[in-house]
Parts: sequence; C-alpha cells; structure tokens
Amino acid sequence: MTSRLFFFFGILFLNACTSDTQSNVEKVFEKWNSTKTPGVAIAVVKNGEIIFKKGYGMANLEYNIPVTPKTIFHIASVSKQFTVFSILLLEKDGKLSLEDDIRKYIPEVPDFGKTITLRHLATHTSGLRDQWNLLALAGWRLDDVITRDQIMKLISAQEELNFDPGEEFLYCNTGFTLLAEVVSRVSGQSFSTFTDERIFKPLQMESTLFYEDHEMIVPNRAYSYYPDRAGYKKSVLSYANAGATSLMTTVEDLSLWAINFSDPKVGDETIFQEMNTLGRLNNGETFGGAMGQFVGQYKGVEEISHGGADAGFRTYLARYPEQQLSVIVFSNDASFSSGQFAHDVADLYLEIETPVEVEKVDSVAGPKLGLEILAKYLGDYELKSGTLVYVSDRDDNLYIQASGEPEFLLKPVADNRFVIAEAEIEIEFLNEENSLTQSVKVYYSNDDTEEGTRVAPFDPSSAKLEEFLGTFYSEELSTAYHFQIKDDQLVATHYRHPDIYFQAVKKDVFRAECWFFGQAEFIRNKSENVIGLKATSARARNIKFEKKD
Repeated sequence: MTSRLFFFFGILFLNACTSDTQSNVEKVFEKWNSTKTPGVAIAVVKNGEIIFKKGYGMANLEYNIPVTPKTIFHIASVSKQFTVFSILLLEKDGKLSLEDDIRKYIPEVPDFGKTITLRHLATHTSGLRDQWNLLALAGWRLDDVITRDQIMKLISAQEELNFDPGEEFLYCNTGFTLLAEVVSRVSGQSFSTFTDERIFKPLQMESTLFYEDHEMIVPNRAYSYYPDRAGYKKSVLSYANAGATSLMTTVEDLSLWAINFSDPKVGDETIFQEMNTLGRLNNGETFGGAMGQFVGQYKGVEEISHGGADAGFRTYLARYPEQQLSVIVFSNDASFSSGQFAHDVADLYLEIETPVEVEKVDSVAGPKLGLEILAKYLGDYELKSGTLVYVSDRDDNLYIQASGEPEFLLKPVADNRFVIAEAEIEIEFLNEENSLTQSVKVYYSNDDTEEGTRVAPFDPSSAKLEEFLGTFYSEELSTAYHFQIKDDQLVATHYRHPDIYFQAVKKDVFRAECWFFGQAEFIRNKSENVIGLKATSARARNIKFEKKD
C-alpha cells in the first residue's frame, strides 16, 4: 500500500510540475495570444516525444485564421540543415564528396583561381558574395519574385571573391543555393522532390516541402506581417528558390526532424557527427559554425541551433542533445525575437546542475561615462578587413557604427572594454594612455577577433563632390547607379531603390546607411580622374562599377 501511495503522489507531483512549466510557457507568449496580432507556434520535444505544443495569435489577419501547431510556416534559414543533410546522404551513397570542387558539378561558377569545395559552401567559408546583397545591389527588392535561375546567372557573372576559400567565416546564403543545385544535378531530381522522397516521407513529415514555386498553393500556411503605426502590414515573400531558405513546415513536423537525431530513421550517426562538427579555417581555428547549424554552449549545456528570418517570418530550432531536449519556435511577426523566446522556453525545461549567472546587458542605456573617457575613445577606426567604424558620444554614452550598419550602444564592462548587447560583440580599446595612437580590438560571438587602428579625422566638407558625379555601371550586376548632388550630399540613385545618401569618411571613400550599399570607394586613374568605384556591404565586397560618363 505504501509503495502505491508514493507512486500516486509522485504522479500528482510530476503533473503539477508539468502544469507549472506549461503555465510559465503560456506567460512567455501571452502578448501573441490575441486575435489582433500575428502569432507564434511552439513545440517542445523531450526524450523523443512532443511534451508541449500550442499556437497563439493569427496565421492570417485578413481572414481571422488562428495559428495552431499544424500551421505551416516558411522557416527561412533553418532550412539550411536540410540542404546539408541532403548532400551528406548523397555522399553516403558514394555519389559525391564534401571535398569536391563545386565546379565539378556546376561549371557555371566562375573559376576564381582557387578551389571552392562543397565543404566550404556548407560552412560559410567559400568567400562567395552573398546572393541577397548582390540581388539588392543589382536592383531587386527582396519582396520581388526571386528565382533560382536568376541567382545562378548572378553568381556566374561574379569576377571576385570576398576572400580566399577557407580564410574567413562569413555567413553566405549563396553557398546553400549552390548545394541545393548540386543535389538536383547529382540526383537527377528537383531539390524539392529529392528532399520529399529521401527525408520528409520517411520521417512522416506530411506537411513539409521546399517551396520552389512562388505560385504554388499551400493549404494551411501562415502569412507574415510587420508592425507599423497603424497596427500591422503584410510582409510579402515571393521566393522561388530553395536551399538557403524556403522550407515550409509545422512545429509538429520539425519535431520529427529533431527526434530523428536521437532515434534515426533517416541518416546515421556518421552523418549526424559530420553535421555537428565545427568547421575549421585554413589556420586550424574554429568559429562556432558547423554544417547548416551552429554548435556552442548555452548555460553550460551543449546547444545545436539555427534561426531564420525572411519577410516577417522569425523561426528558431535549438537542440540540447545531452538532455534529449529540443525547442521549436515559429512566428509570422517581424518584431518577434525567435532566438530570445526559444531560450526563454529552454530555460523552463533545461536541467542545469550549476546555474550560470548571466548578467543581462541593458541595450538601452548604460552607466554614465566621464568626459575624459569619452574623449579617449571617440573617433574613426579602420579594421584590418577594411571596414570603417565610428565611435561617437551622446548623453554621456558611447555608440559605434560600421559603414552601412545601424548604430549600437557600447555598454561598458570595464574601463576599456564594452559590449554590443544585440550582436554579442565585445570591443576593447588598446593603448588608452595615448589617444593619438588609440587602437581597437573586436571580439566576435564566434570567437573570432579583428584589430583596427584609429585613422586621422576626416573633414567631409573637404571632399569635392563634383569629382564623383556621373553614371557608374557594373558588368557583374548588369545595373547602374547615377551619382548626383542633393542637399549638399553625394547621392546614388537607382530606378528601383530609394535614393542612397553618402557621406565622405576619408579620401575617395564614402559611407551610407544602406545594408546592401554601405560603402563606395572611388577609383582614379594616373591623371587623378575618377574612373570607377568599388561597392561594399557586409556580405559582398569590392563589386566593381565603371564610370560611363
């Protein structure tokens, strides 16, 4: 009788704990538990079973359709791990090798004089320019219909790499579009057909597909939105390409994928180990990236994860293999921080023997700094990569901005060390005893570092803007920008984009707050006449434009 009582009360206690946890999950997403907002779908997997799943908010605001665990979402870059998995299945079949040159399968990829392997593509170390940056610079809007053929033509027109293969890690969607094309050419099937036959059907992921046809009807799908002053507006997505993105699935189906890593029905331990192994640069260093996913630690527990963001879709899959736990969060609200909320849920389920105290950095305001400290660090710095960053002050706080990027608060953690909370980047100022020789060191979240030096202050008014006027054409992009002067500023105009305003930052170099055209470096001939420019953004460097008039 006693043992039965213990068993009975144990069941009651377990149910109470589970109920408390689920109640706390409900609190995390209560903002989206509304018929007036986009929504969220969530699933939690533990020990091979879904232990919690629910939908909040609306999948379609126009027709008042709610989100459920069966709602189909576009999951953006979470798609990449399926592309890598497809390549590894073909390698297991003996049909290719990760060490193969991409040109063996896709000869249209230009010969850059350096071998780009399938492994380089899968680990973001290829040096290829990112397709989205190229498309935008070429005149596309990201809500245009963008097809695989258009991307392939753009890749084939490129003349340079961002860097030699294996020398750096730089997130690159182009590599995964190419990997999907390799799968198609090697298998003799479309990428969507291959993944359906080899992955989705065996795993009984019945509501999952790669969306390669933007006109295809997908029942029970969510549409995405972004907030504005009036409430919400539609965030249109018309991609007709796959590999880097475009997987459509439900949280229930993605749970089956997560379970497959511990109870395999497709693939095997060799493939899983390959996917989870950190990539290495040519110098032997790792950088946090594996194949189509990132591997690291969260509060002392191994985490394998990836997020996604296209249009208004925000998605995240985090797996904690040591505890047989996975958390899946999808949203169709562009303001939703999928990684943050996935971790808020993980905190409710993870078993952490020694809780790690994590100091939350306030990204809105930091402690006030003395004027003498501000004076030491203010100025312009040039990193070894050629990126220019600008440190300024406002309201007794320091702010940093890179060419073409938003401005971020620098929150002090020591006299000469600061963090950018939003990007998990740390900034250290060196040689602080002499502001004239000040230098800076950047610590990135992937354990990479980069140093830079202060450059002499540049007076933007010293730039003779008339020297940079005219039409500049890029053969690589088949597009042109016309530079003119408006409101005493150098402005680049393109018939498909809003005007881009540039400010001189050093001789012949201008920066703009534009994600796809952050920097313009003008080129002169021996007679000191401007004959062209090189356009650079975060993921596409030194794209050549020739002056035509």
